[in-house]
Amino acid sequence: MASQNSSPDNALASAINDFMRMESAGGILLLIAALLAILIANSPFADLYGGLLSLTVAIQIGALEINKPLLLWINDGLMAIFFFLIGLELKREVLEGELSSISQVFLPALGALGGMLVPAAIYAWLNWSDPVALDGWAIPVATDIAFTLALLNVFGTRVPVALKIFLMTLAIFDDLAAIVVIALFYSGDLSQGALIMAGIVLAAVITMNRLGVRRTSGYILLGVVLWVAVLKSGVHATLAGVLIALCVPTGPPGQPSPLRELENDLHGPVAFAILPLFAFANAGLSLAGITISSLTSSVTFGVITGLVIGKPLGILLFVAIAVLPGFTRLPSQVNWWQLTGVACACGIGFTMSLFIAGLAFEHGGGDYFSADRLGVLIGSILSAVIAYLVLQLSLKKVPADS
Repeated sequence: MASQNSSPDNALASAINDFMRMESAGGILLLIAALLAILIANSPFADLYGGLLSLTVAIQIGALEINKPLLLWINDGLMAIFFFLIGLELKREVLEGELSSISQVFLPALGALGGMLVPAAIYAWLNWSDPVALDGWAIPVATDIAFTLALLNVFGTRVPVALKIFLMTLAIFDDLAAIVVIALFYSGDLSQGALIMAGIVLAAVITMNRLGVRRTSGYILLGVVLWVAVLKSGVHATLAGVLIALCVPTGPPGQPSPLRELENDLHGPVAFAILPLFAFANAGLSLAGITISSLTSSVTFGVITGLVIGKPLGILLFVAIAVLPGFTRLPSQVNWWQLTGVACACGIGFTMSLFIAGLAFEHGGGDYFSADRLGVLIGSILSAVIAYLVLQLSLKKVPADS
């Protein structure tokens, strides 16, 4: 019986390790891109860097015109592809993966909820008297899965498979929460005509799905049209990627799946091009003029505290509420110290935190934008260091001759 059970376990471990290797490499590129951006922003090339990101790029077809600086083309356009990939992964996990069973998702979902509510509450408490600063309450609720998995991958086989599954499932819920937050709280003035057009396009995509259309080109073409409509509607354009992804068919069992094909095709470009480019465009923080008072500003301190303290505290508190009374139990071979290490790693907000910060303070002035980026960078670094130390002490050592 042991040999029969080991095969699925080995297959699961192999699949997770493959995924971890890709995300780990993406995390390294993210780090390089962020460091390069900071170096350039504090070099004689800073003006060139700023000028490049503010360069206006316009596309016009008849009366339809999209005119945005390069930075917003990256944040609104390329990041829509990133959210499209998140939508594909979410749908696959719900239908056949870690989210297909309530018993599998209950604890990570609870942890994700705590990891959203507690850091948001801490930030809001520290910034309650400033209505503009308060707009950044969602910055410390996000987790950068690429960096988090890259950190976990440092420990190799010392990490229990159940701990990796817990982290990835929690990260999926974290991404889903970020999507909901963006849709509800970071949309602009709404255009009724553009919303109607977006609804018509979405209805057409759903109809394609119901009719069994499996060619991905049709979904991609209508996805571009939906992106334009959503962009013009005032709702953040990246949500178009999620909506289209949820309409891509999975296909019958045993046959090629359009959803899996797109997911496999996009993993590389997103991990190795889109996210590093986003990091390069958004992490360029000038350190000139930064003082102790900069670190203690309510926005910076709120983001740092939310990521470093609020994120792990929320995850552990909500997990404990379910585990300690006996409603459920920790994943097999996972102890509280290991869970603490993973919870601290979830404070690495970086990509998603920077993205939400850009939405929160898009019209809030340079002081807020610099403060939130400083908070994200410091909070993410501190979270990574603490998580590494906790995991180093809590994970079992692997014998040298193993």
